[in-house]
Amino acid sequence: MVDEHRAIQPGRYFFRNWEGSANRVHLQVEVEESWYFYPIPVFELADRNFNVWWVDQKRSLARTNYGIDFKHRNTTGRRDRLNVVFKAGYTQLFLTNYTLPYFNRSKTWGLSWYSLFARNREINYATIGNRQAFYKSDDHFALNRFTTQFSLIHRPKLNQQHYVQLGFFQNQVLEKVSEELNPGYFLNEKNRQRFFSLSYQYIFDERDIRPYPLSGVYFSTELEKDGLGVFPDRNGLTLYGDFRRYIPLGKGPFYAAVLAKGKYSLIREQQPYNDNRAIGFQDYTLHGYEYYVIDGPDMVMINTSLRLKLWDDQINFGKLMPFTTFRKMPLKVFLALNGDGGYVNNPWNVYDNSFNNRWLMGGGLGLDVVFFFDFVLRIEGSVNHLREPGFYLHFNTSI
Repeated sequence: MVDEHRAIQPGRYFFRNWEGSANRVHLQVEVEESWYFYPIPVFELADRNFNVWWVDQKRSLARTNYGIDFKHRNTTGRRDRLNVVFKAGYTQLFLTNYTLPYFNRSKTWGLSWYSLFARNREINYATIGNRQAFYKSDDHFALNRFTTQFSLIHRPKLNQQHYVQLGFFQNQVLEKVSEELNPGYFLNEKNRQRFFSLSYQYIFDERDIRPYPLSGVYFSTELEKDGLGVFPDRNGLTLYGDFRRYIPLGKGPFYAAVLAKGKYSLIREQQPYNDNRAIGFQDYTLHGYEYYVIDGPDMVMINTSLRLKLWDDQINFGKLMPFTTFRKMPLKVFLALNGDGGYVNNPWNVYDNSFNNRWLMGGGLGLDVVFFFDFVLRIEGSVNHLREPGFYLHFNTSI
């Protein structure tokens, strides 16, 4: 006898009925929906990571951004995402981004549009001694940027995506930067750069959880042509590759991760400083090199990690948390042993940065804390090839 009116608890499923003649089972599932509209206040560091801001920039609040970030995860009911960002502070920025995951009946073709306007009074005009060198103007904006990009997305299978992207970029700096501080910023002492960009990217993604995977494979490759002949300011052709493997070691609490990334410039001529980034930006990082940047047209790097799970449970805040969606916080804690290596080739090493054209190695121990699935806090002690020890903090979110 089945009680069809029994109470249903959130996040659980219950047997409701069984049709013996048709051999069918009825289950009822009730879940708590996460927020789909996020008006998130923004307060962030303008520097590459927390450690650079804390040590090199002496915790200056002038190097922070603040504003509001509007995110809508299901604007029209097709899982489309709208993102509008306003920022002030170190960077004045307005950004809009809209992604429609599908527009055809089989749900395999989608569109994405992105536009950004930003300006700064301070600019990273060169890399000197493997560190960023800055110039600040109190009277004028040293750097102005405008970007708009349109993407056609093809997703033939759940774990595969193809992107074809067309973009327009316009950047401008003060003449003092392009003529005195670094004539190679845009090359040939130019203070303005305009170009169209066309790229193709393929992604294969079978990771279990994107913010902090424990199993699965990720692979991507991209070919990007910057400069399509409309403007003479840019001529680059770059091939990118990214492979990541996450491996559970048996049924115990141990996991391994191996990541290999690289880029190669197919047009063998000097590129503008502004477009010559390699190690030290975004997720192209080596443990122990948080304070350094290494520029160049060619790069290869390997990150390895052995992880031990110390904790996997949830914390119930109860009525102390006014938002019911966040009353239960999933929490995982890992002890990580990290080891990295990387090499950046730069035939045009203008400022004689000693980390170019040599093999770099770093690593150490870390404590990784994953909460609410999307937030990752990494507390690490690492050392580089100079035997410089350091204590570093990193914080990621994929909201």
